[in-house]
Amino acid sequence: MRGTAAVFDTALGRCRVAWNTDGLTAVRLPDAAGDEPVTPDHAAALADAPPFVRDAVSRMQALLAGEPVRLHDLPLDMSGIEPFARAVYAAAQRLEPGETCTYGELAARIGQAGDPGAARAVGQALGRNPWPLVVPCHRVLAAGGKLGGFSAPGGAATKRRLLVIEAAMRPRAGELF
Repeated sequence: MRGTAAVFDTALGRCRVAWNTDGLTAVRLPDAAGDEPVTPDHAAALADAPPFVRDAVSRMQALLAGEPVRLHDLPLDMSGIEPFARAVYAAAQRLEPGETCTYGELAARIGQAGDPGAARAVGQALGRNPWPLVVPCHRVLAAGGKLGGFSAPGGAATKRRLLVIEAAMRPRAGELF
């Protein structure tokens, strides 16, 4: 993660955020292998962070607690992000909490309807998304409403859990998430 970083607690577990003066540089969801401890250095980094970082952390905590919070207006450092991926991320950010679409539908929203490889390219761009939650790639599903992949820790199980938190999907019988 580039810039200054800190770990913070959420209802999903410990997340990590990194930033520089231009915006958020990365968000990391909890790792199933174990939570990274919140250290005094992390608390100090957040206390000294620009207001947009403290706002981002507060809003991510609220979203993961089940509140319908939008994160679309948080500043992101897009240096090094190619134009196609920027378009994909901007379109994904327009999805409301609890709203989903398919990779193909997202491709159409960025003007790539009819391109047979566009849905796959959208999926690849989302797989490189450095800001899960802020760029809500978990809201983009495979054709037929299937979950599809998810590159964040925990893979598809984490994607399902995020969608359940947002009430976009109901847990399957016998499953908590």
